[in-house]
Amino acid sequence: MEYIYAAMLLHKAGKPIDEENVTKVLETAGINADPVRVKALVAAISSVDIEEVLKSASSFMAAPTAVAPAPSVEEKPAEEEEKKEEEEEKKEEEALEGLGALFG
Repeated sequence: MEYIYAAMLLHKAGKPIDEENVTKVLETAGINADPVRVKALVAAISSVDIEEVLKSASSFMAAPTAVAPAPSVEEKPAEEEEKKEEEEEKKEEEALEGLGALFG
């Protein structure tokens, strides 16, 4: 992950993302850079439009999330249904444990 971070830092600084610069960033951070991984990263990133990836990632992260409504009196059957499902799952797990004993 630190290799990606180094590339992102270079991009943000407006510097070219090449083997030399990535290695310098990693070594400055106290990381012993693996030349093979650096070369692979530079080759992989060379065909990627980082600005476009950042834009699509930020729009994905900014997507609104649904907020669960406060529980009401009408939702009690749903809670009971969840308890029944949990009990069924527990029974299934116990049954699977029994099968596991057969196979040692």
